[in-house]
Amino acid sequence: MQPQALGRLRFPVQRSRGRRFPERPHPYRNDFQRDRDRVVHARAFRRLEDKTQVFTPSLSDHFRNRLTHTIEVSQIARTVATVLGLEEDLTEALALAHDIGHPPFGHAGERELNLQMQRFGDRFDHNLHALRVVEIFEQRYALFPGLNLTFEVREGIVKHSGDLTPGLDPSLEEYLPALRPPLEAQLIDLADEIAYNTADLDDAHSAQLIASEELVEAVPAFAEMHDTIQSQFPGAPQRIQFLECVRRLIDILVSSLIEGTAANAVAAGVQDVEDVRRHPTRLAGLATEGEAVNASLKGFLHARVYSTDDLRAERLRSTAAIAQLFQFFLDHPGRLPATHQVKAAGDTVHRTVCDYIAGMTDGFFWRTWRAMVG
Repeated sequence: MQPQALGRLRFPVQRSRGRRFPERPHPYRNDFQRDRDRVVHARAFRRLEDKTQVFTPSLSDHFRNRLTHTIEVSQIARTVATVLGLEEDLTEALALAHDIGHPPFGHAGERELNLQMQRFGDRFDHNLHALRVVEIFEQRYALFPGLNLTFEVREGIVKHSGDLTPGLDPSLEEYLPALRPPLEAQLIDLADEIAYNTADLDDAHSAQLIASEELVEAVPAFAEMHDTIQSQFPGAPQRIQFLECVRRLIDILVSSLIEGTAANAVAAGVQDVEDVRRHPTRLAGLATEGEAVNASLKGFLHARVYSTDDLRAERLRSTAAIAQLFQFFLDHPGRLPATHQVKAAGDTVHRTVCDYIAGMTDGFFWRTWRAMVG
């Protein structure tokens, strides 16, 4: 596939709807590059270093955390955008921001916070919380609150995982809920899947939770490449042979995302960004071979990794502690930091408590839990 294959669908930075608070142009960085840099310099971005991806650091210093995962997503997304001729800086900004609203303890923490919020007829969603992070909680500038990101980056933050439902949430109506986001935003969720499926295999193998032989039986694509690697490098250590297979899996999936997205765009007949927005379904997708490989990997990980006793025990421990700390602050809002007590005066206590816990790193959560509850 030649670069610029979908250049007609590239979102031009000149057509950005701009920022909530107007700013002068920068002399040598465009608006999406500035958004990328603002995300990288945000405190919430740095906190991702101490937020669990899947495996806690108690077993190894080499496991992915939420920050290293984000970097891997960014690398994949930017590669795909470059080959397809899409807006690379917008893609990179969205990839770097995609997990900025994640709470401690991965998806288990997100589910527990959502359960706590449901008690009040409310909800927690890490994408919506990410929007609050960049709009409200990051305070770095004298002229405006938040990071003052462009509309397209804010829209991509709330839409990258799925479309919005018109009329469901009045606070999100400005983000064009009846339309699809640009193709750059559509790539992020699939780049995310590719990154975590392959990285979780690597980390699980490193933790000795799985063996190559199990993957050979469960994932046909892995079996084929495993035979090839053994023939090419018969004297290589098993770990190196495994990593060579993972590298090829990443290549298959990234190539499939490029090919599938290009094929979908051609089949849909879209000619520009507005056609992408008005198309009834998303156009980013894996080609058929890649979909099968991705599905088999996900099935294997859920059956053999995510459901293991050690990980299940960690999830139960962390979610129980979140529930305890949540209730503690509901009962004792005066123990919240002063800044959050001020915020609670203009918001519900349960939302303030949720925001506070969601912003914590794993380490800070446990220090706070021990001081308040434990």
